[in-house]
Amino acid sequence: MKETEELDVVVIGAGVVGLAVARAFALAGREVVVLEAEPRPGTHTSSRNSEVIHAGIYYPTGSLKARLCVAGKQTLYAYCERAGVRYSRLGKLIVATSLDEVAVLERLLLQARANGVDDLHWLDRSEVRTLEPAVSSERALFSPSTGIIDSHGLMSALKRDAEAAGARIVVNTPVLAGRVVPGGIELSIGGTDPLRARCRLVVNSAGLHAHAVARSIAGLPETTLPPSWFAKGHYFVLRGKAPFRHLVYPVPEPGGLGVHVTLDLAGQARFGPDVSFTPVVDYSLDEGRAAAFYPAIRRYFPGLEAGSLLPGYTGIRPKTAGPGSPPQDFTIQGPDQHGVTGLVNLFGIESPGLTAALALADHVLELAAGRP
Repeated sequence: MKETEELDVVVIGAGVVGLAVARAFALAGREVVVLEAEPRPGTHTSSRNSEVIHAGIYYPTGSLKARLCVAGKQTLYAYCERAGVRYSRLGKLIVATSLDEVAVLERLLLQARANGVDDLHWLDRSEVRTLEPAVSSERALFSPSTGIIDSHGLMSALKRDAEAAGARIVVNTPVLAGRVVPGGIELSIGGTDPLRARCRLVVNSAGLHAHAVARSIAGLPETTLPPSWFAKGHYFVLRGKAPFRHLVYPVPEPGGLGVHVTLDLAGQARFGPDVSFTPVVDYSLDEGRAAAFYPAIRRYFPGLEAGSLLPGYTGIRPKTAGPGSPPQDFTIQGPDQHGVTGLVNLFGIESPGLTAALALADHVLELAAGRP
């Protein structure tokens, strides 16, 4: 291993949030190195999701998820325009398929308004039919600021910006261990050219592996780490031409937002995700899970034909709450939380992490500057 190298800012993980953080620090004039264990950026959660730009409807008022999603949505749309990232602000229907579910929509509307999302409006049954003839519902809420995005295009743009500002992004380079030292963190870095690096600031944005990275840092109190869970979701795609022009969501369910329909930028409809917990990162797809999708989807799309769901892909979210527990907020810890100078840990960065990526980066920048 080489002699110890002195580094300024090291970001661990080149997913969408890690790249956004690297871009923010590089634009602020810091010397940035991004360490990515995989052969390319964004291999895990950043590229295995619904690619939805969320409005900020569901999250508890005042939470990081609510604040950073609402702020990040506006910033992200503006960034896409400037950077040439493909997106579509096509809107979303949240549908009540029974009168009991209308009360859930009423609570969601209040939650959205409290979060600063003031553009939702009601649709009655005939208005839903006008917008989406294939959808059956009693009433719906329409969210015009919900959209979809090319997540790979976004990561490419963030990477381009970061590198143009001087950041170095190194793939196939895992962090093996670390330890707290005076003035920062010392990392043992693997790959084809192993080295030891003394870093003024480390931002642990390793996504699914953020807990493992944190546990490997000697001197970081393990009691400060939140619980860690992996939530796996399956997606199935609809055979043939999509009968939808907007995203369609049922009312939320425990552990997620229900099996909803999203569209990609080519107009292909996909359904998901369901939720199951897994002890390991495993992207295998269980085609048998489609059986449970049909009745869930037919509640709002009764015309779904048997055999029309084709295997799509799976994704895994890092969570800090397990089965049966209420959803938790993003956990972003700086020195005030764990007592270690020169370290910011990001845990449980699941949805709406993609939407909030630019706002998350600004938040980390402020933490590093000593502003909570």
